[in-house]
Amino acid sequence: MISATVVKLALWIYCKSSENDIVRAYAKDHFFDVVTNVVGLAAALLADKFFWWIDPTVSLVGQSASPEVLQKLTYLVMRHPQVKRIDTVRAYTFGVLYFVEVDIELPEELCLKEAHTIGETLQEKLEKLQEVERAFVHLDYECDHKPEHSVLSRLPNN
Repeated sequence: MISATVVKLALWIYCKSSENDIVRAYAKDHFFDVVTNVVGLAAALLADKFFWWIDPTVSLVGQSASPEVLQKLTYLVMRHPQVKRIDTVRAYTFGVLYFVEVDIELPEELCLKEAHTIGETLQEKLEKLQEVERAFVHLDYECDHKPEHSVLSRLPNN
């Protein structure tokens, strides 16, 4: 890449000094190739030098958990008493640990106190896992509803 950048730099200098308009147009193309290559090389060098800092920063982005972790969470939710159905199980990174979101369906006839206790004990069970930082449990009496918190419905029409 360095040799390509040097060649493009030489071509840029040569084409820039030409009197021909077509060749001068190539000078702009060669110039932008040089800029792109220099930025790419600088980024590669910086990434190599500062990888120790970049690597942990990437884990803060909120990547989804692996299928194995999601299976483990789903199994624990399925085995929890009174859970009729699982609507959603999500887990995403928060530092080196996971934030977990679970939407479950409980029997419609449960009183609020019982439903709250079930949700709270499930939350505590999930948060006891060493890889979980925080768990959020959403309770519902049915799962056949429209998606909640739709971002698309709030976007302006363009």
